[in-house]
Amino acid sequence: MNASVVDLRYKTREIFRALDRQENVNIFFHGKLKGVISPRRESSRKRPSETPLFGMYKKDRRPVSKIMDELRGGRFCDL
Repeated sequence: MNASVVDLRYKTREIFRALDRQENVNIFFHGKLKGVISPRRESSRKRPSETPLFGMYKKDRRPVSKIMDELRGGRFCDL
């Protein structure tokens, strides 16, 4: 869908309907494309407990700060 800046103000409902139909809305100002409003996509993010890395250190009894220091290595001690 194409819309002008004036349409943003006076035809907002139509723009939202287009977004509900998963259409991109191109915004024009003085005949030039200034931006695109795209519909929100459902997030495919997983919870941390669903990732394969979750719990990889569960058998390690060291404090988390010690593990993180080891993983970071000499990043801050190179001088």
